[in-house]
Amino acid sequence: MITQSYLTDLTYKINSACIEVHKILGAGLLESVYHKCLEEEFMLRNMSFTSEFKVPVIYKGKEIACDFFCDFFSGRFNCY
Repeated sequence: MITQSYLTDLTYKINSACIEVHKILGAGLLESVYHKCLEEEFMLRNMSFTSEFKVPVIYKGKEIACDFFCDFFSGRFNCY
């Protein structure tokens, strides 16, 4: 079960990783650069994640063919 304490800790870890990447790179780069560096920072911190996770879009019971992605996804959550 996911507790409030777990979510608070995860939020702190994600925010601190984002701040570290921004502190090193600064502002003004392409999102793809920050994304790759944040992947590296998550790995350095031994954080479990999936990058560019495809999210299915279901409309009236039918999966719609569209590209909808979650930037980062924690493997601990079940989305189905």
